[in-house]
Formats: sequence, C-alpha cells, structure tokens
Amino acid sequence: MLDHLGLNVADYERSKAFYRQALAPLGLELLMEPVPGIGGFGTGGKPFFWIATGRGAPHTGVHVAFPVDDRATVDAFHAAALAADGTDNGGPGVRAIYHPNYYGAYVLDPDGNNIEAVCHRPA
Repeated sequence: MLDHLGLNVADYERSKAFYRQALAPLGLELLMEPVPGIGGFGTGGKPFFWIATGRGAPHTGVHVAFPVDDRATVDAFHAAALAADGTDNGGPGVRAIYHPNYYGAYVLDPDGNNIEAVCHRPA
C-alpha cells in the first residue's frame, strides 16, 4: 500500500484546475497547499496525491489509477476530466484482459500522465 504519491507538473495552476475538476467525482479535493506551487489532494483530511512545480522536471508518462466503488463514478471521472481539458486515453469500459469485472477509464493530464479511475466490482 502507498501512503502518498507526488507528480512534478509544468504549470501548477493549470494542473491544479485540472485535478480539482477531474478528481471531484471521486470525492477527492485539494486539501492543502503548504507552500506556493505544491498541492495535496485527498479525502478525510489526508492528502495522498500531490502535485508540485519547481521541484524538478515535470513527470510525463506516469500511470496513476484511483479505485472507486462503482462504474458510474468511473463514467463521471472520465466526463469531468475531459471537461477539464484532459485528453481521452480510453473511454469507460470493461478491460477483460485484466479480469472480467475490470471497468476503467483513462485520461491524459496536462503533462501527459495517464490518469485512471477503476472499479473492480461487477455491474
């Protein structure tokens, strides 16, 4: 199990706006910005997904998957991420190659990272 994950981003304000909108259907929100250019998203007062600028080159090509409890949330994530100017990288659907109930959706963030919401439960 991971405690937290951080990504370096090219444009903090753009990425912050993207993640605020894209992660809202998952119940995640921006919980803290301890210093300018660093933000922690999470739930229940615990940030576990961080973005930062000025701490090195932006990350690209990273794959981050957020687990959710139902397929409707996967669908809502995908729609919200696209509305936040994300790039479609695989619409909501079953990915039976992983297992029969793997239902996921993929969107590229402003830096080209593959962000996913996934449900492992049957419909």
